[in-house]
Amino acid sequence: MGSQDVLSETTRLASSSALLQILFRVITFGLNAFTLRYVSKEMIGLVNVRLTLLYSTIVFLAREAFRRACLSGSTKRNWTKTINLLWLTVPLGLCWSLFLGWIWLQLLEVPNPNSVPYYKIGVVAFGLSAVVELLGEPFWVLAQAHLFIRLKVIAESLSIISKCILTVILVVLYPQWGLYIFSLAQLLYTSILVLCYVIYFMKFLGSPEATKKSFPVSRITDLLPNLTEDQIVVDWKEARLTWSFFKQSFLKQMLTEGERYVMTFLNVLNFGDQGVYDIVNNLGSLVARFIFLPIEESFYIFFAKVLERGTDVKLQKQDDIAMAAAVLESLLKLVLLVGLSITVFGYAYSQLALDIYGGSMLSSGSGPSLLRCYSLYVLLLAVNGVTECFTFASMCKEEVDRFNFVMLALSFTFLCVSYFLTQWQGSVGFILANCFNMSIRIAHSIRYIYNYFKESSYRPLKGLLLSPSLIFVYIISGVVTVFSEVFLCCDKGWLAKLIHVTVGALCFAATLITVFFTETKLINFVRTQFLSRYTKKNLK
Repeated sequence: MGSQDVLSETTRLASSSALLQILFRVITFGLNAFTLRYVSKEMIGLVNVRLTLLYSTIVFLAREAFRRACLSGSTKRNWTKTINLLWLTVPLGLCWSLFLGWIWLQLLEVPNPNSVPYYKIGVVAFGLSAVVELLGEPFWVLAQAHLFIRLKVIAESLSIISKCILTVILVVLYPQWGLYIFSLAQLLYTSILVLCYVIYFMKFLGSPEATKKSFPVSRITDLLPNLTEDQIVVDWKEARLTWSFFKQSFLKQMLTEGERYVMTFLNVLNFGDQGVYDIVNNLGSLVARFIFLPIEESFYIFFAKVLERGTDVKLQKQDDIAMAAAVLESLLKLVLLVGLSITVFGYAYSQLALDIYGGSMLSSGSGPSLLRCYSLYVLLLAVNGVTECFTFASMCKEEVDRFNFVMLALSFTFLCVSYFLTQWQGSVGFILANCFNMSIRIAHSIRYIYNYFKESSYRPLKGLLLSPSLIFVYIISGVVTVFSEVFLCCDKGWLAKLIHVTVGALCFAATLITVFFTETKLINFVRTQFLSRYTKKNLK
């Protein structure tokens, strides 16, 4: 598959993922808003912070390094050895589940059983759900490597919707069940997720479509471990790269979930405050999950396939380098504009969004301040996602190992900054610490990208520069919407709120028009690589 074909399939994957996730997440968004009316802040804090942290830590440490290593390079490989390597995630996940489960049960503060009953059952269920999800890892990697566009999104979306529906039903009918409700919902989520992949490949393998594509796996049994005595079981080059990524993944998890570790192990916030923080965090990260994450995951595959790890730019195919640079520049511009729009308009509409979503429980107190700070954090998340996407896809093993030391220093600094800022600013301190951490990571990635292209004529970092007229429109929009919030929101009735929303819509429309006339290269990239995938001509 040529680089242009890879780009075409990658953009289809990113755009399809984003659109389908928006569709399914809107349903989930409504179900979660309904659930908030029936569940206490303490229950939300325990489930969404402590127990979800247990689950995410297990799956991240068990599979992230394998995903990074096994998605690098061409799809033309010995898939039997790759699949054998991927099955190691299951025993590794089981070990992490037992070890971390013991910590969660024996070393952490146990919540009051009167307000949050069945804590031990919750720990066991969330640990088990992580192991169940790892059973589908070989299927997931095979699907991603071959750019199966809708399988991943549909599987995850069906799983999430099933989880939310079961949660709503049980919360309404049996509220006294406590953590039993969320434990059953979590197990249902991971079970459906794995079953979607298994059922798809059972139908796909051996079909005429698979034969036409010369798919490297012909039977479902080929996706099971194959331990042949006269052959090497795994590809040791992939295994060594996995080990390098594993050392990095441990540190990356500390950076990604650092505030939750501080909450869980240092008890800087009670379960109620943790619940409010988590709700605001999830609300603020909607765009990151809808748009930025699909772009990062999809274009990591593109860069990993087009670029040669550890090879100088001059020694690679110049057509591929030119395409990679052009795509990187356009992606940086795209996520910068999306992130900056969220930062500018999010400041003036945070309180209104929280009031609509969760009522006074969220719109009073620290909720609005949290979401305003998170709007700035989304901008940094957007830029970091693309810069690290390129960096990790092009680094050689030695560079990955060196970056591990940078991550180690960042992890320690972030935890210290989080603790002290939380003592000073409460839950807002977590977001400020995340902003600091993300800024350092962006600076490191930008330095790497600059050095990577400095011997060539390509300058993809120009994607981080905006035209003066667009900057001016953003400033005017920010000032106008802030004044609108002061005079119209949020205790002056629904008519005033509607006028406030209308003011924001007009300012946003002016911003889009300015983008259309000033960022012509980006508009052309979006039109040709994303929007054209949905025209009738390309669907034939």
